[in-house]
Amino acid sequence: MKKIIIIGSGGAGKSTLAKHLGEKLGIKVFHLDALLWKPNWVGVPREEQIQVQNELVKNEQWIIDGNYGATMDIRLQAADTIILLDYHRTICVYRAFKRMVKYRKKTRPDMGEGCEERIDFSFIKWIWNYPKTKRPEVINKLKQLSKEKNVIVLKTPRETRKFLQTLK
Repeated sequence: MKKIIIIGSGGAGKSTLAKHLGEKLGIKVFHLDALLWKPNWVGVPREEQIQVQNELVKNEQWIIDGNYGATMDIRLQAADTIILLDYHRTICVYRAFKRMVKYRKKTRPDMGEGCEERIDFSFIKWIWNYPKTKRPEVINKLKQLSKEKNVIVLKTPRETRKFLQTLK
């Protein structure tokens, strides 16, 4: 495990898992949200998203968390390990609300500078609909990957804690 991506619904805990994995494995973590959002929630253009990710995956080791479905194939092809946090949507919605309250009017550590956390009901709706709208295409992409890839699907926070405990 030297080139790891972490994907899953918003609120699943991708950034938190990335941070813990980075500490355990001694691998630098890149949060796509921090790289692909400019101040005041201005997203970078697709061309820049592609360029940023193509540069990241050239490194010898990395952990990258974030979905960004339109550019996910860059990371999927370069990764040796893919971790999908496949949690129930109620957990993800709860965690997203909790995060919104905790970081309200502040920029959270895994987010682009100048992007203050706010209550965002369209984001909550996106999380709620993720199992029907986004998850099927993610699962399909994972099925098409080379058998040489290590695909880890974690379905509960407990499974994730156990996974972290098994790492040296």
